[in-house]
Amino acid sequence: MASKKSRKHFSQLLVVSLAFVFSAGSAVAQQTSPKTKAPSAPPQKQKAATKPATIFHEDWDSITLEKSHLLPPEVVFGEKADFPQYGFVRELYQVSWRPGDAIDLYVVRPKGVEKPPVILYLYSYPQDTDRFKNDHWCGSVTANGYAAVGFVSALTGQRAAHRLPKEWFVSELQESLATSVHDVQMVLNYLETRGDLDMDRVGMLGQGSGGAIGILAAAADPRIKALDVLTPWGDWPNWLAKSKFVPADERAKYATPEFLARVATLEPIQWLPKVKARSIRIQNVRQDGGVPDVVEERIEAAAPDIAEINQFGDGRALVPAAAGGRLLDWIKTQLQPDAKQGVAAAKSERVHFYPAKGEAIH
Repeated sequence: MASKKSRKHFSQLLVVSLAFVFSAGSAVAQQTSPKTKAPSAPPQKQKAATKPATIFHEDWDSITLEKSHLLPPEVVFGEKADFPQYGFVRELYQVSWRPGDAIDLYVVRPKGVEKPPVILYLYSYPQDTDRFKNDHWCGSVTANGYAAVGFVSALTGQRAAHRLPKEWFVSELQESLATSVHDVQMVLNYLETRGDLDMDRVGMLGQGSGGAIGILAAAADPRIKALDVLTPWGDWPNWLAKSKFVPADERAKYATPEFLARVATLEPIQWLPKVKARSIRIQNVRQDGGVPDVVEERIEAAAPDIAEINQFGDGRALVPAAAGGRLLDWIKTQLQPDAKQGVAAAKSERVHFYPAKGEAIH
């Protein structure tokens, strides 16, 4: 069986590139709304006595919240830190709407900007919250007046602390995808209650499993105006059969008709053409052991005609294209007040190829 270290290796083939990039820089709504204490208040659990009792039920077959009944949201303020040298304020909250699944939510705001546009960041399993606590990362994502919101997906990091060792993101793939997609919508609901963010200009950047979740969330929730995904997972029959991320001794049980049927309604290829965002970008890295080339090709083929597609011959080809924080430039540009909605174009105009060293441009 592949070790946890091996799983982490395949999910983070791009981490070196991303670390270089960041270090170079300084819907269907749930009916109940969360309430939070002011950030200056000491940590305190919010009381929900005035909220109507809710019978908890979550529909893992649906990407929307329409058939789910989550608990009245609770938001607990954790801490606030001011970083004038980097120009941002970072806040940590703990949010919850299902039993036993509290989520650490980081809200990073640029100083001196009233109601900035906001970008959600969701990285691939098994990456934890370390990135959101990195000052250089926070400085990069908030540069030029953008707010950043980060958390981890289900069965990841602190959210897996109370699960059995045998239960991990892929073994519980239906739950991992569905609950995380619901989380995105619930986080947007909470952000709307704050009043200090421009919720008419919301983007989402997802990588790996976070990219798959981003696709599903943007199909479910029209509040996401721009979607940027990097090596998204998907095409579940091929991904589960060929991804080196899946341990060889577990692969057979994920190829069964029963397992595949459970994730059929959560297929990014199915939902990508239905994404409601006005701007879409897909960035794929060939020769990525975690996401087989055939999966990337099928995802690209399913993309709507407005989607920009960048194909990198390998991980090294991504570095110069993303250096100096340029990886973040696209989604920030799409949230500018004068940003235009993506226009359908021929594939030759939308697809850009960055070859690996010694590889011919095609």
